[in-house]
Amino acid sequence: MVEKSLWMRKVEADPDHSHWYVQRFRAMAASGKDLHGEARLIDAMADRGARILDAGCGPGRVGGELARRGHRVVGVDVDPVLIEAAKEDHPEAAWYTQDLAELDLDSVGEGEPFDLIVAAGNLMAFLAPSTRGDVLKNLAAVLAPEGRLVVGFGAGRGYDYREFLSDARYAGLIDDVLLATWDVKPWLATSNFLVAILCKCA
Repeated sequence: MVEKSLWMRKVEADPDHSHWYVQRFRAMAASGKDLHGEARLIDAMADRGARILDAGCGPGRVGGELARRGHRVVGVDVDPVLIEAAKEDHPEAAWYTQDLAELDLDSVGEGEPFDLIVAAGNLMAFLAPSTRGDVLKNLAAVLAPEGRLVVGFGAGRGYDYREFLSDARYAGLIDDVLLATWDVKPWLATSNFLVAILCKCA
């Protein structure tokens, strides 16, 4: 049994947290707020009809938009409340409750490799520290040979960027492009956000 994620610890401390999170994004969407910056970048990187994994998908904000743009999307999250919301709001994609530290997509008939994997929403900062390396290895294992993993998270969340990039290399991934935002501003050592585009080591 793996260490519980920081997200699930938060949910245990406040059982209404997941429901609040779902309603927060539904309200923002209803107000017309642009919630699709991450999806636009991933869509621009993808061939039409690409197979995409939304890792730590939450209520499906990113993966749902990618499915609407014609991609074959699978979403995975450890929180069943968020997965139920994703199924309700974004039926175009396939959604599964799984811990990324114990990822087993073969068990749900989704064993085909992914052209792209996106891990948005500060996913890496919500993982239990002891599972970060395992999660990166698991994602690398389901990535197609020429595929790319795109990870975005903010500074000051307990996961130093240098440590993250070292963990990624240990998982067999190398940083191809580093950005400071989802709208492709260049990354600097002083940036307070990182969008890392990773590929498999040759």
